Amino acid sequence: MSRVDHMDVAAYALGVLDEQDMERFEEHLATCWACAAELESMVPVVGLLSDVDEESVTALEETHSNPVLLDRTLGALRTHRRRARIRQVLATAAAVVVFGGLTGVGFASLTDDSDPPGLRADPYNSAPVDPPVNRPDNPGDPGTGGNEQEGDQRNVTDPSTGVKATFFLISKDFGTKVDFSLGKLPGPRVCRLVVVRKNSDTEVISTWSVPAGGYGTNSNPQLLTLSATTSTKLDDVKHFEVQSVDEKGVASPLVTVPVT
Repeated sequence: MSRVDHMDVAAYALGVLDEQDMERFEEHLATCWACAAELESMVPVVGLLSDVDEESVTALEETHSNPVLLDRTLGALRTHRRRARIRQVLATAAAVVVFGGLTGVGFASLTDDSDPPGLRADPYNSAPVDPPVNRPDNPGDPGTGGNEQEGDQRNVTDPSTGVKATFFLISKDFGTKVDFSLGKLPGPRVCRLVVVRKNSDTEVISTWSVPAGGYGTNSNPQLLTLSATTSTKLDDVKHFEVQSVDEKGVASPLVTVPVT
């Protein structure tokens, strides 16, 4: 359309628009309540114009300074000023007004008056809600799903013990935070998490007991999920090791999680 859509209400009501522009404006009218209201206000004027002859319009407009628009308007009155056209304008305006009223009622019925101001849904200007971001699947993931986990992920399955580990390593100002989950871990037993530094020093940063059913097993499918911290900077860590500790305090490795 060569003109701004909101400028075409009068031209549409008078039948000045050509067929292509008229169709485009009607598509615009279906979604623009401002233009629909303006068209409704012009309906009585259009009805009066249907009874005005060409000579009266010419006499009224002969002092105006836009002969091109006058000529176009007179041509439209000669070719399109029929009662059928007036009925079409009236029907279009009525349909738009009725549809707008029904739509408004529909949206009003869906709006809870108990909502605080500013939190009520706007049917015309609503933004989609972003879904939770999931971390892409990695081989060895425990498959628990959920929102994106902070930290560098490491998935390891020990080929000897079968214990599966998923670690998230988070570098902090105070050192390193470790969020981890374990599966295929039989019980009963006592376990601990050890950090092995690059200088070969070690530190036990977490201990726990495993019940008879274990974790991530046929008896207990639930994974063991824990968190631990160490003052050791992540750059100084060689690897983490989950160990099983027997009654005599002797430790044996269950799964090793490398950092680099």
